[in-house]
Amino acid sequence: MKFSMNWLRERVDAPADPTTLAQRLTLSGLEVADVEAIGGALDGVVVARIVTCEAHPNADKLHVCRVDTGAGEVQIVCGAPNARAGLLAPLATLGAKLPNGITIKTAKLRGVESAGMLCSAKELGIDADASGLLELPPDAPVGTPLADYLGLPDTAIEVELTPNRGDCLGMIGLADEVAAETGVHAHAFEAPTVAPTIAAPRAIRLEAGADCPRYLGRAVRGVNMAAGTPVWMLQRLRAAGVKPINAVVDVTNYVMLETGQPMHAFDEAKLAGDIVVRRARADEALQLLDGNDATLDPTFLVIADPSAALAVAGVMGGFASRVTADTHDVFLEAAHFAPPVIMGRARKLGLATDAAHRFERGVDPDAPRVAMERATALLTQIAGGQPGEVIEAVLPELLPRRTPVTLRRARIARVLGIPVDDAVVERILRALGMRVEAQADGWRVTPPSRRFDIEREEDLIEEVARIQGYDTIPTRLPAGAPPAPRDDETRLPASSLAANLAARGFQEAVCYAFVDPRLLQTWQLAAQAIPLANPLSADLAVMRTSLLPGLAEALKRNRNRQQARVRLFEAGVVFHRSAPARDTDAPVAARGASAEAVSDAPVETAMLAAVACGGAHAEQWGEPGRALDFFDIKGDLQTLIALSGDAPAWSFDTSGLPPWLHPGRSARVLRGGRAVGVVGALHPALQHQLDLPEVMLFELRQDALCARSIARSRPLPAFPSIRRDIAVELDERVPWAQVEAVIRSGLRTILNDWVLFDCFRGPGVQTGRKSLAIGLILQDSSRTLTDQDADRSVAEVVKLLESEFGARLRN
Repeated sequence: MKFSMNWLRERVDAPADPTTLAQRLTLSGLEVADVEAIGGALDGVVVARIVTCEAHPNADKLHVCRVDTGAGEVQIVCGAPNARAGLLAPLATLGAKLPNGITIKTAKLRGVESAGMLCSAKELGIDADASGLLELPPDAPVGTPLADYLGLPDTAIEVELTPNRGDCLGMIGLADEVAAETGVHAHAFEAPTVAPTIAAPRAIRLEAGADCPRYLGRAVRGVNMAAGTPVWMLQRLRAAGVKPINAVVDVTNYVMLETGQPMHAFDEAKLAGDIVVRRARADEALQLLDGNDATLDPTFLVIADPSAALAVAGVMGGFASRVTADTHDVFLEAAHFAPPVIMGRARKLGLATDAAHRFERGVDPDAPRVAMERATALLTQIAGGQPGEVIEAVLPELLPRRTPVTLRRARIARVLGIPVDDAVVERILRALGMRVEAQADGWRVTPPSRRFDIEREEDLIEEVARIQGYDTIPTRLPAGAPPAPRDDETRLPASSLAANLAARGFQEAVCYAFVDPRLLQTWQLAAQAIPLANPLSADLAVMRTSLLPGLAEALKRNRNRQQARVRLFEAGVVFHRSAPARDTDAPVAARGASAEAVSDAPVETAMLAAVACGGAHAEQWGEPGRALDFFDIKGDLQTLIALSGDAPAWSFDTSGLPPWLHPGRSARVLRGGRAVGVVGALHPALQHQLDLPEVMLFELRQDALCARSIARSRPLPAFPSIRRDIAVELDERVPWAQVEAVIRSGLRTILNDWVLFDCFRGPGVQTGRKSLAIGLILQDSSRTLTDQDADRSVAEVVKLLESEFGARLRN
């Protein structure tokens, strides 16, 4: 929101200078991005009239003008394309010093003397327009100092508002804010009713329900489109960064800046019948005001007549029904659109409009009537015309209502740590436009209809704190001695996991907890997603149910910037409605889209995820390069598992995999038989859909990784160990994890360690089978094992493998 300081002073007696006011606004949460002086040094610049304008004898693009300064005529050489006889424009006389530092002196341009300078708005520091001379209205008094005529100097202040403060996107709300900040009263805004002078009925049909519960229209006929916009209005529009166009459009833009209510003007002659507010039809086409063609879908709301769409509601009007120089009758529109139906619509069309910016954040549902009366009064004053009656269609039960909120003085002291005087609380809340009723323990406060962000007691306490000043709240240390830190040896610090992954070449990423719902649908992870009530944008509309989609997008962005080998991890929280009825221990990602019906209670789960692509090792000379594979990412995961000190409790299996994992290169991760995550390769179909290379990944619950077994010391073995190597042939489909479990169960008391040192497929091994070479390290804590003990134990293991898997011992 950018506004004129002079305009603000008409609405509120702000004693602060612009710099002080900007600092105060920033400290209260309305961050000021820029303070720009307008027309600061214009001594010697006057309103002048070009009497004659002739071509320069020695230059094609220059003109020689005789200019009336009010005190006589001077000769000026000018290169502006719009210089012409009869034009009124600013003239910098000899000796004047312009805001850009130029001092005006007599000069010869291509042999012709010039005694001054006709100026553009940019040269005067009024606007960024440097396309030609600043054209002044025909009735501007010649010889008047320009600063006096334009009401300068002025200051333009730009405030970067957070999405919850849409009430400050109009001068009415902004004046209340400044009044509260500075301890003064804002002048009451009045928009007297303009009585109709003609009958101009037109039916309005609201067919979109809560998307548009209020729509007002009014015809003004016999408008003079050649009428000039008043200088004071032009100056305020320029200060706000709005380009003046014509009297009708300028009035609607001015009223939007004043009240915060966007408006639109149709050429009434282009309307055919009733006004209909409805959803767009599939592939409905509309040419917009900017000349571009838009193809709409039912997510868009449109203003239409029975024959076609006229405008994209809350975004931009249509080209065919626009106001032109040939327009005589206009139809003014002011409506209330629900924020969800406008959010992201302008962005989808590649637009960024002032109307959409306001409607996305929420506009006062009571403002359309005020804006309509104000616009009618201004338009008839400036361009004439006869107003018809105000036509309103409303669904009162669907309009948002502000409900009273109870504020307790004890709660203020509890939250802020200091008591605040009752008089101060009441002054602040009333200055912000709220209705305050005293009660025994506090107040009953009703926020104005434009304050969508006031819903609970804490919101009111925040208002009191920020207006009173956060700097007035003393800094105090908590009372009492802080508790001594306690290290829990059964919990592994999350920082240890991060340090381990960083040591293995991963880089930590921090992704948004808000994601695009379409992205989750692509991953088949949208079943339990929680939508946001007021998303920042349509692309950030739901809470993430897994860390992996965001990490995969980050990996893709890095790949698109010529990073061939990318390894990222993130520790964060995922959100879903609740755990399903069965398999409740599985992480959200592992359950995928097959989750059963859940309740509405949101659940947060801390997860750790990683993604990797490219080479298994960074480029080097020591060993040949190879692509990353499943065993590499599994090895990275197993280093984390080793930190738990309970590696035997972990296992992997290939059942129940989510659909976005590669079915032959992935596994579920279990601890103590409970599913806690997944590891593997991204499914090729999803990989192709996301335009990604082959990606290896894992995602696990942090609580499973951080649960640590306490290390217990054992005496050094007093008896030697014996190693026996065996090679067994078994079915290709039998995983090593099952073989390992059988070996452990058969040699429970004397098995010290084991190692798989070869896996062979080829000559001598039947097709569909494999040969595993296993080293068994046997040791007894009470005696020395004999060869007979070792051979007998190995025979028992081989017999178990034969019975379980049909394995046979190879020679």
